[in-house]
Amino acid sequence: MQIQTVGILSPGDMGQAIASVLNQNGLKTIAALDDRSERTRQLAAAANIQDVGSLTQLVIESDLVLSVLVPSAAVEVAKQVAEAISNVGKQILYVDGNAIAPQKVKRIAQIIESSGATFVDASIIGPPPRVPGRTRIYASGKQADELQQLQNYGLDIRVIGDEIGQASGLKMSYAALTKGLTAISTELLIAAHRLGLDEQLWNEVSSSQPELAAILTRSIPSMTPKAHRWIGEMEEIAETFQELGLTERIFYGAADVYRLVKDTSLGKETPEECDRDRPLRDIITTLSDETAPSLLDGNG
Repeated sequence: MQIQTVGILSPGDMGQAIASVLNQNGLKTIAALDDRSERTRQLAAAANIQDVGSLTQLVIESDLVLSVLVPSAAVEVAKQVAEAISNVGKQILYVDGNAIAPQKVKRIAQIIESSGATFVDASIIGPPPRVPGRTRIYASGKQADELQQLQNYGLDIRVIGDEIGQASGLKMSYAALTKGLTAISTELLIAAHRLGLDEQLWNEVSSSQPELAAILTRSIPSMTPKAHRWIGEMEEIAETFQELGLTERIFYGAADVYRLVKDTSLGKETPEECDRDRPLRDIITTLSDETAPSLLDGNG
């Protein structure tokens, strides 16, 4: 199948950036923006994504539908798309690029394939692809080679196997390291701040672990506006590890850290509003002050 039009579900920070790359390299992208927020509409317009209104129309016009959503929405949206595919009766390629557990992506594959469509499991590793060479899209499944057509339109697509769940499993493992580390580091830096030892701790980390200090200086400032999305991702990792007979508690704890960040003033910013140059010390101070026990238990 020749891919000429890609339907984006949904054009948020990641979906919009992917669509922008495809558009810049000559591929048409569309989205169903009925009932979507003004921010989503603005992001879509900035990336030259064409609004086709309804999900049904998106299925009619798309050769490939790319799902990039918060994890909690992945199954329900797949059901809606499967219904539209069944009603339209069109052959289409559905690519799930969500950060979800392998067992969940297998369930979604069954939903999509029951409609007559083909399915590819994908995982996006790296930031939104605004800078070439920093973002990889791994794919698995018997039709994964079809997704490699997008290599011709600016994306780095890497097929790693023919089994559904392999790409998602890679994402879960990698995000457990990167976002799990960010969660642990955020909590311990808040703890050090409350102990009055943040300066001493940071001096020690900078001296004995300079690579780690550099990572945290980059990762924590960019995390805060995304914390609300990372809650579900940590829960998906927990479910993945539990399914493998490993402890899930570490990542439910990481989800709790992101849940706290989500409700702060920094967590309520959009990625466009976030000041990426905000000093790490100021971020930790804000998070500590706004998640203080007195505020959480109602005694403040």
